Amino acid sequence: MSKDGMECSFCGRKKEETNLLIAGVDAHICDSCVTQAYGIISEEAAFLGDDELVKQADLEVKKPKEIKEFLDQYIIGQDQTKKTMAVAVYNHYKRLQQPDTLEQEVEIEKSNMILVGDTGTGKTLIAKTIAKMLNVPFTIVDATVLTQAGYVGEDVESILSRLLQAADYDVASAERGIVFIDEIDKIARKGDNPSITRDVSGEGVQQALLKLLEGTVVNVAPKGGRKHPDQKFTEVNTKNILFIAGGAFSGIQRNISKRLNRQAVGFGASLSEDQIDEENLLKYIIPTDLKTFGLIPEIIGRLPVLSHMNPLDKKTLRAILTEPKNSLVKQYTKLFQMDGINLKVQDNALDYIVEKALEYNLGARGLRSLCEAILTDAMFEMPSTKESKFVVDQEYAESKLSKTMLRQLKAAS
Repeated sequence: MSKDGMECSFCGRKKEETNLLIAGVDAHICDSCVTQAYGIISEEAAFLGDDELVKQADLEVKKPKEIKEFLDQYIIGQDQTKKTMAVAVYNHYKRLQQPDTLEQEVEIEKSNMILVGDTGTGKTLIAKTIAKMLNVPFTIVDATVLTQAGYVGEDVESILSRLLQAADYDVASAERGIVFIDEIDKIARKGDNPSITRDVSGEGVQQALLKLLEGTVVNVAPKGGRKHPDQKFTEVNTKNILFIAGGAFSGIQRNISKRLNRQAVGFGASLSEDQIDEENLLKYIIPTDLKTFGLIPEIIGRLPVLSHMNPLDKKTLRAILTEPKNSLVKQYTKLFQMDGINLKVQDNALDYIVEKALEYNLGARGLRSLCEAILTDAMFEMPSTKESKFVVDQEYAESKLSKTMLRQLKAAS
């Protein structure tokens, strides 16, 4: 014992050798032993599932109607997809809250989703908004950079590396996160005919994704495997990770059209031309169309919830400009307000922007490009002036959008 008789009752360190010595009734414990004991308790709790149960209890899952109402604040239109997404997410997180015991009579499977829709229709935005509401780790990965293991490019395990980063390397949190795989159509099978060369960025990637989508324990390199070969691997179980895939599937309308025409011929004809919406053939999409496009049947089976995004019409684009919480007009109004300027965009200017977005097929992303082109000069000059009001009308918008500018926007979209 030290001179003053104070030392750690666990490790025997003297008071002067510790940063902090905590006194009990007739014993003492140092800060090092407290830290070590906490680590042991955390590991034991995680092993027994207590930590996971606490995290699941913290996860507040809203009802499907509440989820859709939340989505309505940020996304205009796409009601059917929002309903489908709300139900899939609700069922997925109900499944997470179910006790993981061997005595369960019914085991609920995952509701992975696939969204089909043109670029700029809001596929990524829906997934981002869902993750924001649920407050769970969320990451977006691009399928175009993925290749089969052993080839130049990223392995499919890099998807989980990014999810771990989004969860601050908390494995338990990452294992209930959401992964949005964008451009899923770019890994479609390149052709039906067998070839002497391997389809390493197409069917090969689809085969590698199967185990992740279904649920398995994967050894993940937290910092990416190839650049840091000496790092320790982290085990991640994908059983409870919700995967949402999205893609434009450009040209799939031709497959749908062929199938509809084929069904409408002969004695069993049930579809007449006036029943088919030629402007939005995606609403008739079924898993068979994805198989014809080049997705393998196994991956379609592991993405059981299929939904489509409607093309954006004039009314929807007009609403996107002004109605959502994060609408473009509200964003620019706020930016000008921060400089003490009151921005007013007249209705005729908004209609002009929408017409140009439709005319040049720019989509929802194009709306921002058009607004930037119109307002850049004002945002550059006005903060240095003493003006407190700025009105944008159609004439001003037309003067800032030359034909050359519009052509450049179309090329960039």
